Amino acid sequence: MESRALSRRTFLSLAAGTAAARPLMAATNVWGLTHQAAAPGWPRPDWHDQGVLNLAHSPYAKLRNVPVRAVTIHEGFWAKRRATNVASSIPSMHEELLEHGRMDNFLRLTGASSAPQKGPVYSDSDIYKWLEAVAFALQSEDDPALRKTAETTIRQVVAIQEPDGYIDTYYQGDRRKDRMTVPTQTRGHELYCLGHMLQAAIAYYRATGDPTLMNAGMRFVDGYLLPNFGPETDKKPIVSGHPEIEMALIELYRTTGERKYLDLAGYILQGDPRADLRPEQIVYMNCGVPFITKTRLQGHAVRAMYACCGATDYYIETGDPAYWKTLEILWKDLSQAQMYITGGVGARSQGEAFGEDYELPNAQAYGESCAAIGNAMWNWRMLAATGEARFADVIERALYNGINSGMSLDGKLYCYRNPLAFDPTSGEKIRNPWYDTTCCPPNLERTFASLPGYFYSTSKDGLYVHLYDNSEMHWALESGNGLHVTQKTNYAWDGNVRLTVAVEQPEDFTLYVRIPGWSRESSVRIAGAPVAGVQAGEYLPIRRRWSGEMVVELAFDMRPQLVAANPAVSEDTGRVAIERGPLVYCMEGLDQAHGTDAKTFPLYLANRGGATHAEFKSDVLDGVMVLEHSGAKRTASEDALYEATGAGAVKAEPASLKLIPYYAWDNREESPMQVWIPSEV
Repeated sequence: MESRALSRRTFLSLAAGTAAARPLMAATNVWGLTHQAAAPGWPRPDWHDQGVLNLAHSPYAKLRNVPVRAVTIHEGFWAKRRATNVASSIPSMHEELLEHGRMDNFLRLTGASSAPQKGPVYSDSDIYKWLEAVAFALQSEDDPALRKTAETTIRQVVAIQEPDGYIDTYYQGDRRKDRMTVPTQTRGHELYCLGHMLQAAIAYYRATGDPTLMNAGMRFVDGYLLPNFGPETDKKPIVSGHPEIEMALIELYRTTGERKYLDLAGYILQGDPRADLRPEQIVYMNCGVPFITKTRLQGHAVRAMYACCGATDYYIETGDPAYWKTLEILWKDLSQAQMYITGGVGARSQGEAFGEDYELPNAQAYGESCAAIGNAMWNWRMLAATGEARFADVIERALYNGINSGMSLDGKLYCYRNPLAFDPTSGEKIRNPWYDTTCCPPNLERTFASLPGYFYSTSKDGLYVHLYDNSEMHWALESGNGLHVTQKTNYAWDGNVRLTVAVEQPEDFTLYVRIPGWSRESSVRIAGAPVAGVQAGEYLPIRRRWSGEMVVELAFDMRPQLVAANPAVSEDTGRVAIERGPLVYCMEGLDQAHGTDAKTFPLYLANRGGATHAEFKSDVLDGVMVLEHSGAKRTASEDALYEATGAGAVKAEPASLKLIPYYAWDNREESPMQVWIPSEV
């Protein structure tokens, strides 16, 4: 989709209208700004210049976000996905939410609906994530109809807020007595819902300047949480239950400058022993004890990723070395023993949880879409703290594979789990338009809507380029010097990227271009001359005086690679996976010439020394690079459960294995699938 940012005139007129509607009451904050103390009626003057994260004043952030609105993604790999997201996914999900009573839960509390409460305890969060998706879409391009729907939804949400600020449809009414007790906090998702409300509110504020939803979220915190809950002896303890509130509170602090929100997040990350939780609760929930006591990733995978996000945000604001030490330990556990080749996380369906080290089953893999998104969110924060390419490599791996697989190509079906092998005779349907726990669909929608905000970052000494696709960035260096960067590329099908860098005024700064870890041979040229020091898995710093327009040409190695897992991953023993560029590939039975049924599928073998041919096919799965790899198909007795091995015992005939990108599987007829293919040397 060719997006265009909202004009500055549009942004300023929206801000002016919002400010005029709400008189200001002066109250200072750490940024020296003013806003209304109880229900802030500002907007801040820089509301439209804040990125996915607002790190402008974060003392331990090496990198600063570039706003979503500053980057336009043109026709290429991501454009159609993003266009489908806005035209199909977000509207159809809104209809699903209405059909399944998610808004009736709000309307019944004002007498506008007679429907009973519907859905799980966390149903309100579905609305908030959908609103956040809308907000990020509006940050790229105004859509009056979508904005009107969002405004109506926001009015209906804030209409149920109680005088003390409390909002949660599940615990307003008959269940009022249960709200925010410790048992309810462990499973009731009140703070989880509040966290998503705050994130949606902040994103919508950054899109339109309208703080209505953020005012309501702040009233919940200021009027209900802070007076009644906290570490003080006269207050009750807090258990986040499902980490999410921590990062939301810290982003609220960044947006308002109110230190109390950061302090509350720090208290929650520390845990409160008065809650008296059982060990198994602590492991599963990933909260309740000091975050810095963690030594490995355990328990519910999404909770673990969100807890790590909040802890990284806390480090970025405080610089607490104990937090960074813990985060590094957990990241090594993730990257060396717990992450799928697709960037997915969470091995076990029971508890939607991490397993033991190297426990990475394929067909039984849980790999929840939300967990892969959480993985990317955490690595985005680690990248901001360090500027190290290892974190950007994980973001790219998750984005192109374990996240992108979560939404069908038409944008209306979603994966809750993302297995790496599948047998359709099991009766399981992987892609569905709705789940009663429908956390993943709007989470995917908000991720694709916010994607432009992940392409670049600024630093004190220059600009970082993280992701590649046809795009334009109109922004500025931290010196204030105007900067225009365009990318021309056919990435991820082709490895050549042409960057044109134009500055308003000549300036000495460093352009950091990411050299992906998967690229075995890469080259960089500027003004036609080769640049030395290119290293896979690192940012290449190009320090010089930039003036006018200058062209930087990148060339990455797109030759397909066979990959073997660590021998400790028992499920992948004797198997290989095939990658090309940032994409992981898989076999689907329907593409194979020598049999497509689930019984035949396991007989295919990949030749470890064989050649792989790549061909782009525009008529396959909306246009993909299809791979053909030399291999074989074994012949097996239909009666024998076991057969002897040895010379000549195993018979096979040559076969060409066809592979498609993993993200596109299960978009045609039902068929067996596998990422890890049995191999012969």
